[in-house]
Amino acid sequence: MVTTNGFVCPLPLRRYPQIVMGHGSGGQMMQELIAHLFVPAFGEHALTDAAVLTLNGSLAENGRLAFTTDSFVVNPLFFPGGDIGSLAVHGTVNDLAVMGARPVALSAGFILEEGLSMDTLGQVVVSMAAAARAAGVEIVTGDTKVVERGHGDGLYINTTGLGLVPSGIEPNPRRLRPGDVLLVNGTLGDHGLAIMSVRAGLQFETDIVSDSAPLVSLIETMLDVCPEIHALRDLTRGGLAAAANEFAQAAQVGLVIEELAVPVQPAVMAACEMLGLDPLQVANEGKLLAAVPPEAVADVLAAMQAHPAGRQAAIIGRVTSNHPCTVAGITAIGSRRVIDVPAGALLPRIC
Repeated sequence: MVTTNGFVCPLPLRRYPQIVMGHGSGGQMMQELIAHLFVPAFGEHALTDAAVLTLNGSLAENGRLAFTTDSFVVNPLFFPGGDIGSLAVHGTVNDLAVMGARPVALSAGFILEEGLSMDTLGQVVVSMAAAARAAGVEIVTGDTKVVERGHGDGLYINTTGLGLVPSGIEPNPRRLRPGDVLLVNGTLGDHGLAIMSVRAGLQFETDIVSDSAPLVSLIETMLDVCPEIHALRDLTRGGLAAAANEFAQAAQVGLVIEELAVPVQPAVMAACEMLGLDPLQVANEGKLLAAVPPEAVADVLAAMQAHPAGRQAAIIGRVTSNHPCTVAGITAIGSRRVIDVPAGALLPRIC
């Protein structure tokens, strides 16, 4: 038995350098795949049909349950700054964290295409396990299926996330009030442009790297400073534009975005200008939008900027009673425009 790329690879797996239909049969080959690849990475309960969790401490006594599910079909599987495995963890724990939850456990369902390289799968699994450890969450159950060659595009991952929300924490877009201040934790558009650069073979003067990262610790820090944060949302598909419009419509308020205050890397801005994209509509995987009561803004911003995931945090706008359900952008020349939700996918298969 040898260790390859961080996972245990006994002779039965070494005889199959690629996924074959038998790896999804429920028989010996599937058991070997689970026992010698998934279990060493995720733990002894990995990919069993169900898990029983023991919840301890004040969260178990006083908290509320948060639950999410997501599917990941990103193309390519590996991209600058991440891969489908780490992305699956980050996307799931971030969905929990913006609800004010502390992630507890994840499930992982793998849809494998016949012919997928075992080394490729091993790299994804190791990356996923490392991302889960870094986010402080366990992968406790899941499933594996194999589809015929040509029917799965290599690898898809489905996840479910379970978290606990402490008493007194309730970020919800319906709680927005005029006067609330809008903050983001860093530069926007990095993930979408990183995927596009690889997929389209684009070359930029500066490498654009995905921002895929867990937001759990940052959000906990923010809520420690201000448990009354009114709303949080991770800026994935549709970017800042989609999240801001969700906020405005949920609370029947208007939002004003100071576009010059929105942090965007020069390389991302240049790429967007070249491709005719609005960076406010481009997907992210490690960025959030927060609506904070004005009296707490200074403390929350300072806490964000002191955290590794929020060093470039910035105030980008405010909530207003004017133009309900509409997001207005103040442009670089001082004019106003409506910031709308993208009509369709700017770039499919980005998560």
